[in-house]
Amino acid sequence: MSDLPPATGPRKRGALSSTERGALRPIELATGAVLGGVTVGLVTIGSVIPFAAGLQLVAAVPLGMLAHRYRLRALVTATIAAALVTFVAAGIAPAIGLVSSATLAGIIGTVKRRGGGLVTVLGLSLLVGLVWASFAVGSLLVFSRSRDLLFDSIRNTAHGVENLAARQTLLEPLGRVVSDLTDSILASWWIWIAVTVTAGVVGTAVFSWYVLGSVLDRLTGLPGRDRLDAPPDNRPVAPLPVTLRDVTFRYPGAAGNSLQDVELTVDIGEFVAVVGHNGSGKSTLTRLLAGLAPTSGIVHRPGSAGLGALGGTALVLQRPESQTLGVLVADDVVWGLSEELAADVDIDGLLREVGLDGLGDRETATLSGGQQQRLAVAAALARRPALLIADEATSMIDPDGRRDLVGLLAGLPKHHNMAVVLVTHHEADADAADRVVHLSSGRTVERLPAWPAPVRLPRRSAMGDSILELRDIHHTYNRGTPWEAPALHGVDLSVHRGEALLVVGGNGSGKSTLAWVIAGLIEPSSGRCELDGKPIAKRIGHVALAFQHSRLQLQKQTVGAEIADWGGRATGSGAVGRALDAVGLDRRLAANSIEELSGGQAKRVVLAAIVASHPQVVVLDEPLAGLDPEGRADVVELLARLRDSGHTLIIISHDVDDLAGVCDRTVHLRAGRILGAEPVPAGASSSAAATHRPDSQPATAWRLEHGGQS
Repeated sequence: MSDLPPATGPRKRGALSSTERGALRPIELATGAVLGGVTVGLVTIGSVIPFAAGLQLVAAVPLGMLAHRYRLRALVTATIAAALVTFVAAGIAPAIGLVSSATLAGIIGTVKRRGGGLVTVLGLSLLVGLVWASFAVGSLLVFSRSRDLLFDSIRNTAHGVENLAARQTLLEPLGRVVSDLTDSILASWWIWIAVTVTAGVVGTAVFSWYVLGSVLDRLTGLPGRDRLDAPPDNRPVAPLPVTLRDVTFRYPGAAGNSLQDVELTVDIGEFVAVVGHNGSGKSTLTRLLAGLAPTSGIVHRPGSAGLGALGGTALVLQRPESQTLGVLVADDVVWGLSEELAADVDIDGLLREVGLDGLGDRETATLSGGQQQRLAVAAALARRPALLIADEATSMIDPDGRRDLVGLLAGLPKHHNMAVVLVTHHEADADAADRVVHLSSGRTVERLPAWPAPVRLPRRSAMGDSILELRDIHHTYNRGTPWEAPALHGVDLSVHRGEALLVVGGNGSGKSTLAWVIAGLIEPSSGRCELDGKPIAKRIGHVALAFQHSRLQLQKQTVGAEIADWGGRATGSGAVGRALDAVGLDRRLAANSIEELSGGQAKRVVLAAIVASHPQVVVLDEPLAGLDPEGRADVVELLARLRDSGHTLIIISHDVDDLAGVCDRTVHLRAGRILGAEPVPAGASSSAAATHRPDSQPATAWRLEHGGQS
């Protein structure tokens, strides 16, 4: 083993790494930038718009979150940057107010993080109050002319009040009291200002302790650690070849290992696929390949992994929209590169290579999911990586886009001096790989258990009357601006009570826009959408929408609290239990933290919450996205259970094969237009020919006309 390159070994538990002692880490910079920007917005709007002044009362919350999670230097850096921006945008007074809010945020966030209490906050706020009082008094002493102008204005106001009060006999004594009190205060102004400022800081700190403190308590269970935060490696960037020997990894606080005794080697020119179920350890393996230190075992590579560095390791992640930073496609390709490096990038050539030729001037927001993933690959190639890791990069795009993206990734090692590792739960994605690594429960195995077959259930021949009507629906984003983007074009659709309707289409076809219109969350540019004959905008809440990314909908700390919140204040433990029963979850899960849920469990909890809210129609936007076949089978079975219990379902997806067994009818959406509708035959595929009919024709009558049950 002596001839092997230097190794990256495990970090000692409990030790403070040099990255924690040294410069700001990327996650601290990124979080500080975001939360500092939010604070600037709150303070600026609160100071410019009179009726929005209350926003300044919550200005300490974002920076308090920063102080609660990260080091003091992160708060100081964010505060300085935010104060400078606020000064430019709104002036000196709001900038000083922001610094004051940041001071209180730092006190409360730090005390909360270290387990202190109200007494500690009172002591620290008293000291800070004295500092701010000294600053206020000192400023007025130094700027004497400004002080005299301010005091003259106050005296004139008091004398004006006295003169007005003198016109009424009953008010004359009150006017004199105001004038005398003003003269008394201004005569010993330094005492009054010092006491007022100190008391104000202490009082605000106590108020913020309960308000901001409750927010921080709510966020305690949320993950705040950067799972890609690797130990420092000062060697030259050289991520390949990389060898993992007997590698085990366990996340801090976890009950078990995410990876166990993994052996793997990746070399230049390889296209390696890592396949496994959700929770098998695939993403953890990518983090180790990207430079994260194992808990035990050895990772050998000739140099630093260089995550994000030129010639190092590049990541393409699951959600394409989370990787897009530039406004224009060409800008996004070189985002984050220095001017010198960006000038050397052949942007047009990279876009041509990934299939986005001629789209450099397009706005990134107008790209489909598959196009955004291709753009992420182009941005990665701009850094000339030796190792490109695609972590579930195919899971959120349609089948055609998935095949195209896999073909693109497979060809990269043939044209570049690099290796590609594709992490996926789709066995078909691995067909083009030079080598396939199967992961199960954190271990490499010879083969994975057989994937469950799609659920097939008997289809019903009759449903209720029409419950939802869409007529001539058009929608254009940013309408009337240079950035307008049409999404829907004259959509007509009828949905019947108790029906399970499948809306299929590729990425960018307008499916999600249609879901939001049906749920009443966006108003169409033209046309009408009615629920039981009434505009959907007046029936908000009667149509429930399950987002594609379920975690974005879960806002409470526990599963039970989330379901009860959806069901209303009257929802008790019995109703929560019945909702969990309806989606096949153990009632004991009600006490679990939202953060402990797997992807499939999160989807089930959202559906349980929807069941508890008793909607008339349930819209599910890509309910199978990001799930492995086992998770897909579980969710499909759940949807069948909801359908058979009488719920009206509108399922928007491109996974026709998996959902064919539970849907009564399918509607094809392409480029914002409905092409036709037909009953979903068993074994249907997305490429199957459609038997078209006018969508306004009732589904039951259409089935009888074509031979009854399908």
